[in-house]
Amino acid sequence: QVQLVESGGGLVQAGGSLRLSCAASGRTFSNYKTGWFRQVPGKEREFVGVISWSGGLVSYADSVKGRFTISSDKAKNTVYLQMDSLKPEDTAVYYCAAGNLATTNSALYVYWGQGTQVTVSS
Repeated sequence: QVQLVESGGGLVQAGGSLRLSCAASGRTFSNYKTGWFRQVPGKEREFVGVISWSGGLVSYADSVKGRFTISSDKAKNTVYLQMDSLKPEDTAVYYCAAGNLATTNSALYVYWGQGTQVTVSS
């Protein structure tokens, strides 16, 4: 089992930055691929990006490419989502998830955090 806890969400003005953290406990986090997703009410969960600890793979959705950065800290068993140049349309609940594949498909992730709200005001 892997337990994931997100933190770092909040309210920020457009153009600002936030850094989300996804802290893991349980099984070795680095055995898994870690994805970030976001969801607004009434819409499907949207892929944001994914990182593969072992191979150094990082991939992003086109909507966040160049603005968001995913990184990892093995010593802290934590994955980060640095969000810069935030836009009102980035407002959502952000989730981290762990799975065996580096995929955009949320159904293929096994473990999920509880989510953290990000609100970007215009």
